[in-house]
Amino acid sequence: MNEAHPIKVFIADDHPILRIGLSMYLESKPHINIVGEADNGFDAVNAINENMPDIVLMDVDMPGLSGIEAIRVLRKTLPDLKIIVLSTYTKKEYVQEAMVEGANGYVAKNTKIDELVKIIEDFSEERECHSPYLLNLAVNWRPAQEATGENPTHGLTKTEMKVLRNIAEGKTNSEIAEINFVSIETIKTHVQRIFRKLEVNNRMEAVAVAREQKII
Repeated sequence: MNEAHPIKVFIADDHPILRIGLSMYLESKPHINIVGEADNGFDAVNAINENMPDIVLMDVDMPGLSGIEAIRVLRKTLPDLKIIVLSTYTKKEYVQEAMVEGANGYVAKNTKIDELVKIIEDFSEERECHSPYLLNLAVNWRPAQEATGENPTHGLTKTEMKVLRNIAEGKTNSEIAEINFVSIETIKTHVQRIFRKLEVNNRMEAVAVAREQKII
């Protein structure tokens, strides 16, 4: 690695202990320079456009604008930016959604720190990365409407479908969060994604559209 031209890394994660700890560790590497941090998607997008990093480590579940939505926005202005999702969520639908929106890599948060450094180096140097910790983004998957010529689910993930059914049952965000063992902020993010994908403005409209189009 060239210490005269260090890899510029940006970290977006709403967990301060993880974000600060990771930042301190990476900054200790002479060939890596942390150019910024953010704890939500909105601030991440603004700061990334301002600081122009080489690599972004992006969490999925953040308040306001989610990591996936932030990737979608960034791809419009920075198509060549290397974005690595760093998340506790490793289910197929999360990896698929990240792939569709333009993530370059997807890594679980339990990845060994030295292995993460190697992944950052490989992406920065545009080398083919064979790390066992790098989840496969080249999955054989297409949105339902592309595969069938129809649009039966509007691209909703399995998790979003489950939340939509909970909404149809009349459950509140707090109740949905409790039965799914996630935070209420996570549910709010899912609800906003559902509204956007169904092109509706509220829960009543979402349920009406879902039933009319036999999504649920």
